Formats: sequence, C-alpha cells, structure tokens
Amino acid sequence: MLLAPLAPPRSVVAGKGYWTRLLPLLAALACVTRVPSFLGRLWNPDEGYLAVQARILARGGQLYETVVDRKPPLLPWLYEAVFGVFGSGSLTPVRVLAVLAQLATAVTLASIARGRWGDSAGRTAGALYLLVSVGLNPEDAQAATFEVFILPATAAAMWCADRRRWGAAGVAVACALLTKQTGGAVLLPVVYLLNRYGGPRASPLRLAAGVALPVLGAALVTDPAGFAFWTVTGSGAYASFTGSELHVLVRALTNSAILATACAGLLPPVARALRIARTGAADLWLWLAASAVAVTVGFHFFGHYFLQLTPPLALLATAALQVLPRERTAVAVRTSACVCALFLAWGLLAPRPELAHAQRLATALAHRTQPGDRVLVWGIHPETYWLADRAPATRYLTAGLLTNFSGGRDGPEVGEKYAVEGTWPVFRAELADRAPDLVVDDSRGKPYGPDRVPTLRRLLMAGYEQVDEVDGAVVYARVPGE
Repeated sequence: MLLAPLAPPRSVVAGKGYWTRLLPLLAALACVTRVPSFLGRLWNPDEGYLAVQARILARGGQLYETVVDRKPPLLPWLYEAVFGVFGSGSLTPVRVLAVLAQLATAVTLASIARGRWGDSAGRTAGALYLLVSVGLNPEDAQAATFEVFILPATAAAMWCADRRRWGAAGVAVACALLTKQTGGAVLLPVVYLLNRYGGPRASPLRLAAGVALPVLGAALVTDPAGFAFWTVTGSGAYASFTGSELHVLVRALTNSAILATACAGLLPPVARALRIARTGAADLWLWLAASAVAVTVGFHFFGHYFLQLTPPLALLATAALQVLPRERTAVAVRTSACVCALFLAWGLLAPRPELAHAQRLATALAHRTQPGDRVLVWGIHPETYWLADRAPATRYLTAGLLTNFSGGRDGPEVGEKYAVEGTWPVFRAELADRAPDLVVDDSRGKPYGPDRVPTLRRLLMAGYEQVDEVDGAVVYARVPGE
C-alpha cells in the first residue's frame, strides 16, 4: 500500500508540544514567502478591482447593482470590512490577511497529513505547501486575491470530511464557492469521502445543507437575480476561447511550466511512488483532478488559477515520500526551498511597468479633477480609480465587461456585441444621467479602442476634447456647456 487508511487514525496520540513547535516555524515561513507582496501598492488588476469595489460598497453601494463583477461576494465584503477598520488607502492589512490565509492552509494540510501518516508527515506537508505556494509569476502568487483566499476553505473542507464532519465540510465548500466559483471543485473529493466512509443517513443532508444555506444567504443579502446572473449565467462569452486559441494555449503551457518548476521537489517523489505502487489516496488524486478542471474552466489559464493545484500536490508529495527512503524527504524540502528562493528573488526584483503606468495615469486624473468628480477609465486597469481616489462613472469597472476583452481576448471576439448581456443599455443610461467629467482612453492599441466601439466614439466626439496623453493613454475633458 502506498498510503495509510484514508480516515485519520483514532489512536493517534498527540506528541507533546507538537503544535507549539510547528506553528511558529510555519508562521515564519509564511511571512518569509509573502515578503514581496508588501512591496508596492498593487500587484495586479484584480487587487485594484476589489479595492474599487470595496470603496463603492463602503459608500452605500450595492453589489451586483451599483458595482458588478463576475465573482461571488465574499472577498469584496472582506475588503470592505478591512477598509472600514483600517481605511482604504492601503492594501497592507489585506495582505496581512493573505499571509494568515496561507498559514491557515499550511496548518490544515499539516493536520491532514499528520492524521494520516504521522508527525513527520505533518511537518513535511506544511512546509512543502508554503514553499511551492509562491511558485508562479509574482503578480499571480503574491497578490491578495481570490485564489489565495479559496485555499484555506478548500483545505478545511477536506479536513472536515476526513473527520466525518459533514455539515462543517459543506460550510467550508460554500466559503470556497463564495470566494470564487471554482472553489466549489473541492466538493467532488468531499462527496467521494462521504461515499467512502458512509455514516448516518443524515450525513448527505448535512453536507448539502452546509453548502446550500450559505450560498442562498449570500444571494438573498445581495440581489438573487443579480447574484445568479453575474456569478453563473451571465458569463457565457467569457468562458469561450474561440478566436484566441493560440494565445490561450501559450498562456496555459507557460504557467504550467512555471508551476512545474516550482514543484521540482514534489514531482519526482510522486512519479517514483506511482512506479512502485498503484494504490493511493484516491480522494487526493480526485482533489487534484477537480482542481485541474477548475483551472481549465473558462479556458483562460491565468497564472493565479494554478494556485488551486498546490494543496493537493503538497499532500500527494507528502504521501509519496512515506514509502521512499527517508533522505528523499530532505531532498524534496531542500529542492523546494531553493526554488522558492528563486521565486522570491523574482518577486523582489521584477519590474512592474503596468503599475507604474497606472500610477502616472492616476496622478494625471487627480490633478485634473476634484474629489467629487466622476471619471471613466476605458481600459482593463480599474486600479487607476483607486490610486486616483476618484469615483467611477459606471458600475462596470473595466472595458472588458462591455467588450469581452477581460478574458484576454486578442482580436476576433472583442467588441460591443460580445459584451455581457444587457450591459450597454445600462451603461448608456448611466452616462446620460451624469456624464463623466473626464474620460480616459487607456486602450493603447488594444482591440477595444474607440475605433471599434461606436458608442464610446460617439460619446467622445459629441462632448469631449483631448487635453492630455499619458504613456499612450489619451485623456479627454468634457467641453464646457456640453
């Protein structure tokens, strides 16, 4: 057998001081691996989108009504709560929470591994996870966005299922699902464990209730129709890669190669164990497979999607190391540590030209407007609104929702007719009700520029004049009297 029984042995005797020794070590490692995340104001547009959403919500906005996104509400609410306590001028408090999320994931994986294979395995799983958790492009691995906050909930779902706590497992699945839809993939291995372990007849009902009730509550707290549309039914065009096949394929292969490099210490023991034994922890393989499907859904393969693979990979590597010579564990940890150091150096030293552009553009916007003015940034960098501390003129924070460019489209399926259904009538009504004081065309040659968007072109021609240009972004001010 490759692995110990799936359920945590009831006879496991807690080693004296085990957690008091392990927790500080994992906490220190979590802090070290997240050091680059505290450098600079933003890592990617997702952080900017969440920050702008949180400001709008804090000022009385309504999710899926006065501000919209394709994501569930849990992380915008978390950002809003953090801003309410610490102010909205910095993401440092959110990044501290991201460190705690990574630590919670590592501790939970350590507990799962310890219950199955013993004390040493727990230490190995926790350490390996944190070492590979930064193994992507820094803008994907270091940002305090959706995938980082999915992971503690998915690990908790598996931990609860391991202990036959089906109601709690369902709640954990719901928390992952309400952070990002693909977090619900962990339900598949949880259901497998439910079927494997059996139990009282009420167990499936407890699991189902644990998943359904929080999701239903979130829908009712927001707007049920808007919640369903923006998180499920309204993203058909986004989940297609027609016309961008090569673009998407290159991204998928690139990010797969980067993660494989980060997992250089994990993959060899897994491959070796597979050669010498065919049996294993089916739930962990199922978890990995479900996470791989979650990465694939939508056919975009952005780097941060791949973070969802790291917890099952860490546990599978830990499982494989149990049947290999003891020195292989040390080799796996050392290799992972060395590769982690390279990724940390990348995070510390890599240039971030898009952030510099957004900062310069935000400075220009702040200079040309007053705090009460509304602006329209026609681009895919919503962080400009946050950096400039100016309110957006529309609920649609990126041009992607109005043109389908947000999925990384590189040509054919970009334009007004590919927008999210029903967005253009709302957008026109918003601009007619109160025209923006400043409009920024930040398309910079991308296929969603005004030359391909007639409504925006007519708006600019009817009432605006060019007043500035910042790194290729064209700034338009409203003509007096228009």
